Amino acid sequence: MGIKVVHRHGNTFKEKMYISAIFSGMKTTLKHFSTNLKDATQIPTVCYPDEKPTDITPRYRGVHRLTHRKEDNSIACVACFMCATACPSNCIDIVAMAREDGLDEKMPKVFNIDLLECVFCGYCVEACPCDAIRMDSGIYSVVGETREEFIYDKEKLLSIKGISKEEYSLAK
Repeated sequence: MGIKVVHRHGNTFKEKMYISAIFSGMKTTLKHFSTNLKDATQIPTVCYPDEKPTDITPRYRGVHRLTHRKEDNSIACVACFMCATACPSNCIDIVAMAREDGLDEKMPKVFNIDLLECVFCGYCVEACPCDAIRMDSGIYSVVGETREEFIYDKEKLLSIKGISKEEYSLAK
């Protein structure tokens, strides 16, 4: 059994200085720069917010929203904490309280999502057994001046309507 030697690249001084990679990148940059300098009308731009982007896929995950039950229009969330447990950024804060109408054992007293910490991965939607939280609002631009404006509470999440026009939970 012989020893196999693996040839490594990047041993020369020229390769260690990344000179060829730098010049290759500069070549691409100068090519785009000169093309755009010759004809600036061909540069793809969107004058946001006056013009809305048209190439956003329908599968885009927008801002979160909470759904209602179709039977009595109450909140579909049962405060099971599955969404908060699945969230990798820990941006969901739930405080449960006893439900008095007899439909379920619990409901959320507080349900907050911090959009500045959220990574919009959709794990909370996948983890929810009640179809109570969705990310189909179509809202892709959230603007605010203070941090508190990016913390969406239960009332704000319930008021957001979805682009799917399905406002109620589909869970049985």
